[in-house]
Amino acid sequence: MDDVGECGKMVFSNLFFIYLFLPLNLILYFVSKNKTWRNVVLLLFSLFFYAWGEPVWVFLLMITAFLDYLWARCIEYFKRSGNNFRAKVALAASLVFDLGMLGVFKYSGFVVENMNLLTGLSLPVPQIALPIGISFYTFQTISYVVDVYRGQVAAQKQYYKYLMYLSSYHQLVAGPIVRYSDVAAEIENRRTTARDMSEGITRFCVGLGKKVLVANVAGKLVTQYLDAPLDQLSVAGAWFGVLLYALQIYYDFSAYSDMAIGLGRMFGFHYRMNFNYPYISKSVTEFWRRWHISLSSFFRDYVYIPLGGNRRHQLLNIAVVWFLTGLWHGASWNFILWGVFYGGLLMIEKLGLLKILERLPSVLSRAYLLFLTLIGWTIFYTTDLGRLGDYFRVMFGLSGRPLIDPQLSITFANNLYWLLAALLFCLPLTQWLKQKVQAHQGEAAQAATVVLCALMNVTLLFVCTAMLVGDSYNPFLYFRF
Repeated sequence: MDDVGECGKMVFSNLFFIYLFLPLNLILYFVSKNKTWRNVVLLLFSLFFYAWGEPVWVFLLMITAFLDYLWARCIEYFKRSGNNFRAKVALAASLVFDLGMLGVFKYSGFVVENMNLLTGLSLPVPQIALPIGISFYTFQTISYVVDVYRGQVAAQKQYYKYLMYLSSYHQLVAGPIVRYSDVAAEIENRRTTARDMSEGITRFCVGLGKKVLVANVAGKLVTQYLDAPLDQLSVAGAWFGVLLYALQIYYDFSAYSDMAIGLGRMFGFHYRMNFNYPYISKSVTEFWRRWHISLSSFFRDYVYIPLGGNRRHQLLNIAVVWFLTGLWHGASWNFILWGVFYGGLLMIEKLGLLKILERLPSVLSRAYLLFLTLIGWTIFYTTDLGRLGDYFRVMFGLSGRPLIDPQLSITFANNLYWLLAALLFCLPLTQWLKQKVQAHQGEAAQAATVVLCALMNVTLLFVCTAMLVGDSYNPFLYFRF
């Protein structure tokens, strides 16, 4: 049994977290009646959570929080004093440090490797371990400092509260990207109602089910196809592998977001939705309004709009944003190519394709989106660009490989019901059921809903626990980003 997850890091979907860490945190949190001590308890547990897998890099997190806390205070002071120049200097200092740390840890090796390739030099390539969550908490702290500079939020006066916000284990290592402005009031004063606790537990259990019952199962199958020798892969097998990866990455990341949102609710925080059934989209534009919403909105508000948004140089702005989006996901050319791929598609839709898609029957526009999404996930997964080209040749029947193979037929038959369920729950069924229940808001309907949710939570917890016992495969994909 792997009680800490990938590379020794603590994850939400392990037995140590579910049955020891979280219950102990909840007990000590609610025993502390004073809101100051509740914040302290949450802070200490968050630092412990991070230090479990990153005992050294927790200090980098604390230093980052401290410097941005100081810079934000300076910015607010200078703005009130009418000294905009010094406020800009403090903002620039914050951005240089935050982006500099991200660049050193995440991209220095990539930059040196490519310099060596271009120049023929043999510069030593830095081998620096990537602190988990640095991409997420860097964007959170940038959004805070920029919002203080814009006057959209007041600077936090107490360092420990800002550190608690930035280090909160609910969303620290894999998002969603929670902006300080969204939780500023709840940091100061929050309470957990019975409804918060009930809905938080349900959201967490649903996320746990998505992770253990779908994402982990899909992940074990994915490598059989996407990492298979290409001379042994059929055309249908190549497409099946990408379909499995599309399910894995959606259920994996949306599961983490669900669990993070559910945990936040248990402690009185109300985080925003991060996924909204993206695979039902009818265009790439709509897809990116539904997928990883916190990341898309960050680039929109802090890069796209400041560059000019839709007002000027729109296509150039899209190109810049999507180059950066690809690069944010990893120091590898396939991620940059993936960003360019989606940036190009969004430009084409802006230039007129979107209007055509709106006139098409829904089945055709959705087929268009799903086809392009599978192409995109192939690029995203395959870091070797040479293999990527060969894989595409297999997918499109240009390599002489057969259309189907016997092993694929067996795998498909053995996993048919699981696959149908996974595809079915990509649809907004739970949203539809919730609307139906809300339409009958009698006491009997409410009581029945509570009972059903409790039974579902217990069942999911039991089944997931049974599957986690003795299972060492339990990574979260977005820990790598």
